[in-house]
Amino acid sequence: MAREMRERAVESSDLQDVLAIEQVIARWAVWRDAGDWERFGTLWHPDGYMTATWFQGPAREFIEVSRTGFEKGVRISHFLGGSSVDVVGARAIAQTKMTITQRAYVHEVEADVVCHGRFYDFMARLGDAWKIVRRQPIYEHDRIDPLDPAATLDLDPTRLSRFPVGYRHLAYMQSEAGFTVKPGLPGLTGSAVTRLYAEGEAWLQGSDRPGVPL
Repeated sequence: MAREMRERAVESSDLQDVLAIEQVIARWAVWRDAGDWERFGTLWHPDGYMTATWFQGPAREFIEVSRTGFEKGVRISHFLGGSSVDVVGARAIAQTKMTITQRAYVHEVEADVVCHGRFYDFMARLGDAWKIVRRQPIYEHDRIDPLDPAATLDLDPTRLSRFPVGYRHLAYMQSEAGFTVKPGLPGLTGSAVTRLYAEGEAWLQGSDRPGVPL
């Protein structure tokens, strides 16, 4: 049933809707990373919800804490790849390949963390525009590299192992910087991502809420 629903969604999708949704996703990355907060806010549904390693809550709060961090010099960049968009009526689920890059000091060594995964977006048409109702990243794998190739970065293996494999280096850096990092977020496999996929199918079939955000 779920597969048939997904296939019908693809067949009945209006190309203009798909392109409009992909544009929203692209603008999210550009405007957020550029600190264009006024336009960034227009991408979200009034009930929009954002989950990240370091934040879980309403989109309006995410915008404010992101603005504050940006002004303090926190730099988190987002790069996007291909998308898969399923549209059913005024609802859609979009999955987009992404890379998150964050630069910061870890144990007094400046380093970059690169985390690969997908954005999993619950979308809704509001008037003539598509809006993000819920964004849940899926964290697949990551790594950390000192900027100076001659530098030595010694991570605490016990501390590193406390974080999920899909984002453990990102979590290590962010916790080092003072962020509280949420465990148990969706990875490539496991119960969390299986539940997310089920919530996405339910959204396309008309559920009254976009799952239960983590």
